[in-house]
Amino acid sequence: MIRLICFIIFWCTTQLFSQEKVAVECHGKVTADMTNLEGIYVINLKTENASITDKEGYFSIKGVAGDTLLLSAVQFKSTKFVLTPENLQINLFFVKMRPIMNELKEVIVRRYPNISAEALGIIPYGQKKYTPAERKLATATDLNAHGNIGGLTGGSISADPFLNFLSGRTAMLKKELEVEKKETFIVQLESLFDQHHYVNILHIPAIYVKGFQYFAVENPKFTRVLETKNRTSIEFLLGELATQYLEIIVPKKEN
Repeated sequence: MIRLICFIIFWCTTQLFSQEKVAVECHGKVTADMTNLEGIYVINLKTENASITDKEGYFSIKGVAGDTLLLSAVQFKSTKFVLTPENLQINLFFVKMRPIMNELKEVIVRRYPNISAEALGIIPYGQKKYTPAERKLATATDLNAHGNIGGLTGGSISADPFLNFLSGRTAMLKKELEVEKKETFIVQLESLFDQHHYVNILHIPAIYVKGFQYFAVENPKFTRVLETKNRTSIEFLLGELATQYLEIIVPKKEN
């Protein structure tokens, strides 16, 4: 009787060990709305075996049915995947992962016309605002620069304006400032009058419109009126200049 009991116990133990699960190499692939799937860590949470995906998302790892795989990467939400007997039997199983999307909340842009560099105390009220060309010229002619020619003239006048004058840099910067002003006037004219006005109202041929604009801003009287931004006065004087310009580009017929 004792032998029979021992046999039964031995047989049951043998059956239990024979039914122990054996880990197998399984193959998976990560799918996601991204092209580069390289570098995703795949960890078997039970055995702590680990793998990493290639650039196409393929990976291999050992496991048995019931094991949980943890897939993790910086650009993805961590995903857990439980292996099933079917996953171990097929050649390839797929794991869907979702990218981490950094969604911004609604941004509302408001204009605050009262806020300026002066209102914030960055610059004093009423300070002259310089264009790039004006700033260069002011710097080149500033008598408070660091260097000085006191040893030569007996004073403490800055050397920079004197040297800029001798080298011709001051004259060059003045010309640059004039060109900048003319370009500004041209932009102002283009915003005031369209192509139709020049061609149909002032009768300037289309190919000469740009030339006429430069002709107009060369006139000191016209630029002074242009600075007033009085459209009526600008339009009136522009008509007079158009008549003069047409006499230049269209030769008078001989009698």
